[in-house]
Amino acid sequence: MTETGVIHGRFQVLHLKHMEYLLAAKMRCRTLYVGITHPDISAYPATSSLDEHGTTKTDNPLIYLERYEMIRDALLDFGVKREEFEIIPFPISSPDVLLQYTPAEAVYYMSICSPWDEEKYQILQSLDLNVEVLWRRTGEEKGITGTELRGMIARGEDWQQYMPKTAAEYLERNSIDQRIRQLYYTYGGK
Repeated sequence: MTETGVIHGRFQVLHLKHMEYLLAAKMRCRTLYVGITHPDISAYPATSSLDEHGTTKTDNPLIYLERYEMIRDALLDFGVKREEFEIIPFPISSPDVLLQYTPAEAVYYMSICSPWDEEKYQILQSLDLNVEVLWRRTGEEKGITGTELRGMIARGEDWQQYMPKTAAEYLERNSIDQRIRQLYYTYGGK
């Protein structure tokens, strides 16, 4: 077992496929750092044409703190001890500052499901980080995505089943589901 691992994602919004990814990485390390990409889309917007979801409010309806709390609560609910994980900003779109936020000696776990994931893999490799690919999946094999889930929320479809219970409750308790609907209909949904 590795001492320290790092994973990253936007988590807009946290769903059960994210949990599969989080828990697969946690099984491989004592302490897991969960990196939240695009912690602030004004300060760290997408810089790659392959990063299709890193610039708009519609694609990024949750602020950093909301994603932090949702991930924390879900990991605890899934039985991960609080002392075994940290949640950090992960500005992948600004590789020159990434190591100011993340432990360089860690193993960086990731899944590759798109050309943007391939580019992120290359970015991490260029920083001389130890990167381990958990799996490679096609779009069809990937399962539910945040884009699909936000669309379901906006259209009032049955979406809770695709999320950890604590995350679905968090969205509703904080009216984030309403925010997603508003953004979806204001800016045009997918």
